[in-house]
Amino acid sequence: MAGPLEGIRVLDLSWVLSGPFATMILSDLGAEVIKIERLKVGDISRGNGPYVKGLSSYFLSINRGKKSIALNLASEPGKDIFLKLVEQADVVVENFTPGTMARLGLGYETLKEHNPAIIYAACSGFGQSGPYAQKPAFDVIVQAMGGIMSITGEPGGPPLKPGVPIGDIAAGLFLCIAILACLQERHLSGQGQMIDISMLDCQVAIQENAFVRYLATGELPQALGTRHAVFTPFQVFPTRDSYVAVAMMGGVSDQWPLYCATIGRPDIIDDERFQTGWLRTQNYKVLEPILTEAMKARTTHQWLAELERVGIACGPVNTIDKVANDPQVLAREMFVTVQHPKAGSFTVTNTPIKLSRTPSRIEKASPDLGEDTSKTLKEILGITEEALADLENRGVI
Repeated sequence: MAGPLEGIRVLDLSWVLSGPFATMILSDLGAEVIKIERLKVGDISRGNGPYVKGLSSYFLSINRGKKSIALNLASEPGKDIFLKLVEQADVVVENFTPGTMARLGLGYETLKEHNPAIIYAACSGFGQSGPYAQKPAFDVIVQAMGGIMSITGEPGGPPLKPGVPIGDIAAGLFLCIAILACLQERHLSGQGQMIDISMLDCQVAIQENAFVRYLATGELPQALGTRHAVFTPFQVFPTRDSYVAVAMMGGVSDQWPLYCATIGRPDIIDDERFQTGWLRTQNYKVLEPILTEAMKARTTHQWLAELERVGIACGPVNTIDKVANDPQVLAREMFVTVQHPKAGSFTVTNTPIKLSRTPSRIEKASPDLGEDTSKTLKEILGITEEALADLENRGVI
């Protein structure tokens, strides 16, 4: 069954994570994603460990379902081939420093002359404008500069980087959203446009709550450990044998008495300091030790049973191996095994997008460098075998 993006062709010049993460989603949704890579080297993430039979598991995961063309864009014939591909494409994705493509003679202004309907999606550390536009940036840089490290970790502790590359992932998600929006707008106007995504902008955007609190009150958000800035309890507690997360929204009026009774502290139900989520947060220095001590009385398994019985949202703090074998995760088919000609059977995370009529899917493993060069150039541009051999001899493909 065709995916929802069937018939959409994407030329993917991006590398490492932010751009490839966006195009991975597009591929999962049925788009034809043609990864255009440097000769011999390709995407540098091909060298990132850990390895499966000599191949990067990092690359295998993020680039599943894509095709690969090895093309020398610094050569005039290579540029000509790329421009001809643009004429037959819907989207171009790149995550270079602003101006890189223009210096190659392949910037948006040039591409839209060849295809006015092309959607040109550019993702960079700081965007196409502003005083930082030409600065190099990677995930950890925008996490640091965007403020998220300052509100991550324990109170009074050093800044901490979240355990996932949220600088890249957030940018990739916003990039994908922007591409989908432009595809829809193109149905109305018939015109393409340029997308300008800044990784730093995305860090600001995902911290909406922290920035709104600062702008509204002037108070500087701080690291809170696992606590919530507004609701209490809404955090992780130590138990007799591990940890458990408990979450309670302030507007659910009957949960506080139920929670107190369940943990054996009915004496604090009517305490005026704890009557609302906001009051409990303001008085957390008094309340937190009480709750922490109570939660240490039982095992995580026991607390899950007791809290779920009265409708309190809770969950264990799982390690990655437990998540990989969690019955809910498995029931949702969040892992899929693909066959790679060299790596063999290889398991990757599946797409979380579940559609009833046009399901997303992972159709093939990631490509070897240049695996699809000849076939794709023949099919799309009609280049002959003789011409392909000549281009290869000249270092173009």
